[in-house]
Amino acid sequence: MSKRICVIGGGRWGGNHIRTLKELGHLGGFVEPTADRRRTLVEQFPNAVGFDTVDAALNAGFDGYTIATPAETHFDIARQIIEAGQPVLVEKPLTLRSHDARELVALARNRGVPLMVGHVLLFHPAIRKIREMIDDGKVGRLQYVYSNRLNLGTIRKEENILWSFAPHDISIFQYLIDRTPVRVESRGGAFVQPGIHDTTMTVLTYPDNVVGHIFVSWLHPFKEHRLVVIGSKGMLSFEDASPRKEVHFYEKGIDWVRGEPIPREGPTEIISCEGRLPLTEELAYFAERLSGGAIEIANGEQGVAVMDILERATASLLGRDDGAAATSGARSAANLPYYVHPTSVVDDGATIGEGTKVWHFSHVQGGAAIGRNCSLGQNVNVGNNVRIGNHVKIQNNVSVYEGVELEDYVFCGPSMTFTNVLDPRCKYPQRGTEHYQKTLVREGASIGANATILCGNTIGRHAFIAAGAVVTKDVPDYAMMVGVPARQSGWACECGERLEDVDGTAVCSRCSRRFSIRDGNLTEA
Repeated sequence: MSKRICVIGGGRWGGNHIRTLKELGHLGGFVEPTADRRRTLVEQFPNAVGFDTVDAALNAGFDGYTIATPAETHFDIARQIIEAGQPVLVEKPLTLRSHDARELVALARNRGVPLMVGHVLLFHPAIRKIREMIDDGKVGRLQYVYSNRLNLGTIRKEENILWSFAPHDISIFQYLIDRTPVRVESRGGAFVQPGIHDTTMTVLTYPDNVVGHIFVSWLHPFKEHRLVVIGSKGMLSFEDASPRKEVHFYEKGIDWVRGEPIPREGPTEIISCEGRLPLTEELAYFAERLSGGAIEIANGEQGVAVMDILERATASLLGRDDGAAATSGARSAANLPYYVHPTSVVDDGATIGEGTKVWHFSHVQGGAAIGRNCSLGQNVNVGNNVRIGNHVKIQNNVSVYEGVELEDYVFCGPSMTFTNVLDPRCKYPQRGTEHYQKTLVREGASIGANATILCGNTIGRHAFIAAGAVVTKDVPDYAMMVGVPARQSGWACECGERLEDVDGTAVCSRCSRRFSIRDGNLTEA
């Protein structure tokens, strides 16, 4: 179904929005305050309505809006549209300050309004293909990523090269690596205009020893938009300036043979990608979400994450900090988007999401990444490089060791235990991640008080582990596990209600969800 979308801004990039929405059948109007430019656009797009102010466009009742104006205007225009209860896509960067970006995200959440950020390269078919190949294990363990975005011009007066070019690359790194960097260091030079950097090199260090660098410049003799991904099994390269837009996979790397590092020289595979333009894909995605459905790619929260990294890079570029991720010891509690009790410790390199609370006598170690709106009770320890999703609740006296990952909405009861090594010996200590067995607790699972989860196993979505149970093997989705060793005693609904198996089907008596039970697995009907 066609949607009527209004573009705010009729300049160079706004014109691209207008033309693309026209091709998609979604152009309803545009806002352009300059009369001559507005008349030109009206002549080119006679079926679209031209306005000179945002107020006039809001009164026209469009289905959604895109903002393609100078970055310094984004915050005020986006806030006006969101306060009117209208969906909006804001070109990158979302704002010029992360504080303002968070305000927009909070306002959109409170008003129930979709908010999207114009990180257009996340919709590039080649970038999507590279993400797919990383997820499929094609390159093995991710090690190193670099991006060069170089050209001669267009030189800005209102922002430096870092803010003009690097948001693209930072958003791509966040999309591919799916982690928050523990350290951001940036260096560069200002040659054309005092105080406005023309070239920068930014190094980002992520958990698990993943490193990336971003080289951006508008003082370069030729155009180069190159992305390279290095993994333990192979390497990927993509040159956006090439005519064919192909991804190259190199089966190359370093193998250790009898204690010696030996280069591996395998074949090169050329991978073709779809030819659709990223802006077309992005605006089509936005239009589809106007009928409902969550914005999962380039949403407001992800836009804020890019802003945070940009601000850390800027601080490093200007010599204002050492590039380490901010922790409770680095900023006053009043300025933090999360709460840490004064008796708790958050090490350098840890990241904590907005709205999360860390209570008495807890310790979050370096490299740990904790999501939004989590609660960590008294005497909780979160190990190095642990990943914890959003809305997770960890009760008192729980240690989440390295190698454990908790997805969204996981509940860990008081004094439950994770392990991460199968055969621990004090006399023969096993240090290093190669000895750790991964434990994954999937979305919505609950683990009761004093339960023990032996490492190397996966707890399925919405599974229910009874108090005192000892889990020694993988647990299916929705399974209820009891005893030592734990055995399945039945099924639990997503809401927690016990389900009764009636001829291979089950209906929750509390929330009326319906399930099918086949071959020992339960799935929602």
